[in-house]
Amino acid sequence: MKLRPILRGLLFIAVLGGIGLIIKHSGLADHFDQNWIDSEIRNSGWQGYAIFLLAGGLMAGVGLPRQIVSFLGGYAFGVTLGTGIALLATVIGCIAAFTTSRLMGRDLIGPRLPVRIRRADDYFRDNTFAMTLLIRLLPVGSNIVLNLAAGVSSVRAVPFFSGSAIGYIPQTLVFALLGSGVTVDPEIRISLSVLLFLVSAVMGVALYRRFRQGRSFNRQIDEAIGTDDIPDNETRTDRAS
Repeated sequence: MKLRPILRGLLFIAVLGGIGLIIKHSGLADHFDQNWIDSEIRNSGWQGYAIFLLAGGLMAGVGLPRQIVSFLGGYAFGVTLGTGIALLATVIGCIAAFTTSRLMGRDLIGPRLPVRIRRADDYFRDNTFAMTLLIRLLPVGSNIVLNLAAGVSSVRAVPFFSGSAIGYIPQTLVFALLGSGVTVDPEIRISLSVLLFLVSAVMGVALYRRFRQGRSFNRQIDEAIGTDDIPDNETRTDRAS
Protein backbone atom coordinates (compact mmCIF):
# COMPACT_ATOMS: atom_id res chain seq x y z
CA MET A 1 0.00 0.00 0.00
CA LYS A 2 1.38 3.42 -0.95
CA LEU A 3 1.72 6.15 1.68
CA ARG A 4 0.12 8.95 -0.33
CA PRO A 5 -3.55 8.00 0.35
CA ILE A 6 -2.82 7.55 4.06
CA LEU A 7 -0.95 10.85 4.26
CA ARG A 8 -3.77 12.59 2.41
CA GLY A 9 -6.30 11.22 4.88
CA LEU A 10 -4.16 12.20 7.86
CA LEU A 11 -3.74 15.69 6.41
CA PHE A 12 -7.52 15.97 6.08
CA ILE A 13 -7.90 14.92 9.72
CA ALA A 14 -5.23 17.46 10.73
CA VAL A 15 -7.00 20.28 8.88
CA LEU A 16 -10.39 19.53 10.41
CA GLY A 17 -8.83 18.97 13.82
CA GLY A 18 -6.99 22.28 13.51
CA ILE A 19 -10.23 24.05 12.71
CA GLY A 20 -11.75 22.48 15.79
CA LEU A 21 -8.87 23.62 18.01
CA ILE A 22 -9.09 27.15 16.62
CA ILE A 23 -12.80 27.24 17.40
CA LYS A 24 -12.20 25.96 20.91
CA HIS A 25 -9.27 28.21 21.87
CA SER A 26 -10.33 31.38 20.05
CA GLY A 27 -13.54 31.78 22.00
CA LEU A 28 -15.78 30.92 19.06
CA ALA A 29 -16.84 27.79 20.91
CA ASP A 30 -18.52 30.03 23.47
CA HIS A 31 -21.03 30.96 20.78
CA PHE A 32 -21.32 27.49 19.28
CA ASP A 33 -21.31 25.36 22.42
CA GLN A 34 -23.57 22.46 23.35
CA ASN A 35 -26.27 24.82 24.65
CA TRP A 36 -26.42 26.55 21.27
CA ILE A 37 -26.69 23.19 19.52
CA ASP A 38 -29.44 22.16 21.94
CA SER A 39 -31.48 25.30 21.38
CA GLU A 40 -31.02 25.62 17.63
CA ILE A 41 -30.94 22.00 16.47
CA ARG A 42 -31.60 19.33 19.07
CA ASN A 43 -34.58 21.03 20.67
CA SER A 44 -36.04 21.66 17.24
CA GLY A 45 -36.94 17.99 17.22
CA TRP A 46 -37.60 16.35 13.89
CA GLN A 47 -37.33 19.67 12.11
CA GLY A 48 -33.69 20.06 13.17
CA TYR A 49 -32.87 16.49 12.17
CA ALA A 50 -34.66 16.92 8.85
CA ILE A 51 -32.75 20.10 8.06
CA PHE A 52 -29.42 18.39 8.71
CA LEU A 53 -30.41 15.29 6.72
CA LEU A 54 -31.53 17.33 3.73
CA ALA A 55 -28.52 19.65 3.80
CA GLY A 56 -26.07 16.80 4.41
CA GLY A 57 -27.68 14.63 1.76
CA LEU A 58 -27.50 17.48 -0.74
CA MET A 59 -23.84 18.16 0.05
CA ALA A 60 -22.90 14.49 -0.25
CA GLY A 61 -25.02 14.10 -3.39
CA VAL A 62 -23.26 16.89 -5.29
CA GLY A 63 -19.77 15.75 -4.35
CA LEU A 64 -18.81 17.39 -1.06
CA PRO A 65 -16.53 14.95 0.81
CA ARG A 66 -18.67 12.77 3.04
CA GLN A 67 -16.08 13.18 5.77
CA ILE A 68 -17.14 16.82 6.14
CA VAL A 69 -20.78 15.78 6.58
CA SER A 70 -19.65 13.34 9.27
CA PHE A 71 -17.52 16.00 10.97
CA LEU A 72 -20.48 18.38 11.11
CA GLY A 73 -22.76 15.61 12.35
CA GLY A 74 -20.37 14.83 15.19
CA TYR A 75 -20.08 18.49 16.09
CA ALA A 76 -23.83 19.02 16.10
CA PHE A 77 -25.06 15.80 17.71
CA GLY A 78 -22.11 14.09 19.40
CA VAL A 79 -20.44 10.83 18.45
CA THR A 80 -23.29 8.32 18.60
CA LEU A 81 -26.20 10.33 17.24
CA GLY A 82 -23.91 12.30 14.93
CA THR A 83 -22.58 9.11 13.36
CA GLY A 84 -26.09 7.81 12.75
CA ILE A 85 -27.46 11.04 11.28
CA ALA A 86 -24.38 11.71 9.16
CA LEU A 87 -24.46 8.13 7.87
CA LEU A 88 -28.11 8.49 6.89
CA ALA A 89 -27.41 11.83 5.19
CA THR A 90 -24.54 10.32 3.22
CA VAL A 91 -26.69 7.38 2.12
CA ILE A 92 -29.40 9.83 1.03
CA GLY A 93 -26.78 11.62 -1.09
CA CYS A 94 -25.64 8.30 -2.54
CA ILE A 95 -29.20 7.32 -3.47
CA ALA A 96 -29.90 10.74 -4.99
CA ALA A 97 -26.76 10.77 -7.15
CA PHE A 98 -27.21 7.14 -8.23
CA THR A 99 -30.88 7.63 -9.11
CA THR A 100 -30.27 10.88 -10.98
CA SER A 101 -27.49 9.24 -12.97
CA ARG A 102 -29.64 6.21 -13.76
CA LEU A 103 -32.67 8.21 -14.86
CA MET A 104 -30.97 11.04 -16.70
CA GLY A 105 -27.36 10.11 -17.36
CA ARG A 106 -27.46 6.86 -19.31
CA ASP A 107 -28.20 8.42 -22.68
CA LEU A 108 -25.78 11.28 -22.06
CA ILE A 109 -22.85 9.50 -20.42
CA GLY A 110 -23.20 5.94 -21.73
CA PRO A 111 -22.11 6.55 -25.35
CA ARG A 112 -19.18 8.71 -24.23
CA LEU A 113 -17.70 6.38 -21.60
CA PRO A 114 -18.48 2.83 -22.74
CA VAL A 115 -15.18 1.42 -21.43
CA ARG A 116 -15.69 2.78 -17.91
CA ILE A 117 -19.28 1.58 -17.79
CA ARG A 118 -18.26 -1.88 -18.98
CA ARG A 119 -15.58 -1.91 -16.28
CA ALA A 120 -18.17 -1.01 -13.63
CA ASP A 121 -20.47 -3.78 -14.87
CA ASP A 122 -17.65 -6.30 -14.70
CA TYR A 123 -16.52 -5.18 -11.24
CA PHE A 124 -19.96 -5.34 -9.62
CA ARG A 125 -21.41 -8.21 -11.66
CA ASP A 126 -21.11 -11.25 -9.39
CA ASN A 127 -21.60 -9.76 -5.93
CA THR A 128 -22.69 -6.13 -5.96
CA PHE A 129 -23.03 -5.87 -2.18
CA ALA A 130 -19.58 -7.27 -1.32
CA MET A 131 -17.70 -5.40 -4.04
CA THR A 132 -19.39 -2.11 -3.13
CA LEU A 133 -18.54 -2.68 0.52
CA LEU A 134 -14.89 -3.31 -0.33
CA ILE A 135 -14.46 -0.15 -2.37
CA ARG A 136 -16.28 2.01 0.22
CA LEU A 137 -13.84 0.88 2.90
CA LEU A 138 -10.87 2.25 0.96
CA PRO A 139 -9.28 5.57 1.98
CA VAL A 140 -9.04 6.57 -1.70
CA GLY A 141 -11.44 7.18 -4.55
CA SER A 142 -14.31 9.57 -5.18
CA ASN A 143 -17.70 8.99 -3.59
CA ILE A 144 -19.58 10.95 -6.26
CA VAL A 145 -17.74 9.28 -9.17
CA LEU A 146 -18.63 5.83 -7.86
CA ASN A 147 -22.28 6.82 -7.38
CA LEU A 148 -22.58 8.24 -10.89
CA ALA A 149 -20.69 5.39 -12.57
CA ALA A 150 -22.83 2.79 -10.81
CA GLY A 151 -25.96 4.67 -11.83
CA VAL A 152 -25.24 4.52 -15.55
CA SER A 153 -24.16 0.88 -15.35
CA SER A 154 -26.39 -2.15 -14.81
CA VAL A 155 -25.56 -2.34 -11.08
CA ARG A 156 -28.51 -3.41 -8.92
CA ALA A 157 -29.64 -0.55 -6.71
CA VAL A 158 -30.49 -2.21 -3.37
CA PRO A 159 -27.23 -4.19 -2.94
CA PHE A 160 -25.28 -1.10 -4.00
CA PHE A 161 -27.03 1.09 -1.41
CA SER A 162 -26.72 -1.45 1.39
CA GLY A 163 -23.05 -2.15 0.65
CA SER A 164 -22.40 1.58 0.57
CA ALA A 165 -24.17 2.16 3.89
CA ILE A 166 -22.11 -0.46 5.73
CA GLY A 167 -18.89 0.58 4.02
CA TYR A 168 -19.44 4.20 5.03
CA ILE A 169 -19.57 3.37 8.76
CA PRO A 170 -15.84 3.34 9.70
CA GLN A 171 -14.94 6.74 8.26
CA THR A 172 -18.27 8.23 9.35
CA LEU A 173 -17.46 7.21 12.92
CA VAL A 174 -13.89 8.53 12.64
CA PHE A 175 -14.92 11.99 11.47
CA ALA A 176 -17.97 12.25 13.72
CA LEU A 177 -15.63 11.51 16.62
CA LEU A 178 -13.29 14.19 15.32
CA GLY A 179 -16.15 16.70 15.07
CA SER A 180 -17.39 15.94 18.56
CA GLY A 181 -13.92 16.83 19.88
CA VAL A 182 -14.41 20.50 18.99
CA THR A 183 -16.02 21.15 22.37
CA VAL A 184 -14.94 18.15 24.46
CA ASP A 185 -11.37 16.80 24.92
CA PRO A 186 -10.21 17.68 21.37
CA GLU A 187 -6.66 16.35 21.72
CA ILE A 188 -7.77 12.91 22.89
CA ARG A 189 -10.49 12.61 20.27
CA ILE A 190 -8.24 13.76 17.44
CA SER A 191 -5.64 11.16 18.44
CA LEU A 192 -8.30 8.46 18.60
CA SER A 193 -9.65 9.57 15.20
CA VAL A 194 -6.19 9.21 13.67
CA LEU A 195 -5.79 5.73 15.15
CA LEU A 196 -9.22 4.58 13.94
CA PHE A 197 -8.58 6.02 10.48
CA LEU A 198 -5.31 4.11 10.17
CA VAL A 199 -6.93 0.87 11.32
CA SER A 200 -9.90 1.24 8.94
CA ALA A 201 -7.64 2.20 6.02
CA VAL A 202 -5.32 -0.77 6.46
CA MET A 203 -8.29 -3.11 6.93
CA GLY A 204 -10.05 -1.75 3.84
CA VAL A 205 -6.99 -2.09 1.63
CA ALA A 206 -6.24 -5.59 2.90
CA LEU A 207 -9.80 -6.78 2.25
CA TYR A 208 -9.90 -5.15 -1.19
CA ARG A 209 -6.63 -6.71 -2.29
CA ARG A 210 -7.70 -10.13 -1.01
CA PHE A 211 -11.25 -10.37 -2.32
CA ARG A 212 -11.46 -8.27 -5.47
CA GLN A 213 -10.46 -11.38 -7.52
CA GLY A 214 -8.43 -9.55 -10.14
CA ARG A 215 -11.22 -7.13 -11.03
CA SER A 216 -10.71 -3.38 -11.13
CA PHE A 217 -13.23 -0.57 -10.91
CA ASN A 218 -10.70 2.23 -11.19
CA ARG A 219 -7.06 1.88 -12.25
CA GLN A 220 -6.02 4.94 -10.23
CA ILE A 221 -7.39 3.33 -7.06
CA ASP A 222 -5.42 0.15 -7.74
CA GLU A 223 -2.23 2.13 -8.31
CA ALA A 224 -2.77 4.18 -5.14
CA ILE A 225 -3.09 1.15 -2.88
CA GLY A 226 -0.24 -0.70 -4.56
CA THR A 227 -2.18 -3.44 -6.34
CA ASP A 228 0.11 -4.84 -9.00
CA ASP A 229 -2.14 -7.31 -10.78
CA ILE A 230 -4.04 -4.88 -13.01
CA PRO A 231 -5.00 -6.75 -16.17
CA ASP A 232 -3.02 -5.75 -19.26
CA ASN A 233 -6.14 -5.28 -21.35
CA GLU A 234 -7.50 -2.86 -18.75
CA THR A 235 -4.31 -0.84 -18.84
CA ARG A 236 -4.58 -0.56 -22.61
CA THR A 237 -8.23 0.50 -22.53
CA ASP A 238 -7.46 3.09 -19.86
CA ARG A 239 -4.80 4.61 -22.06
CA ALA A 240 -7.05 4.51 -25.08
CA SER A 241 -9.81 6.34 -23.25
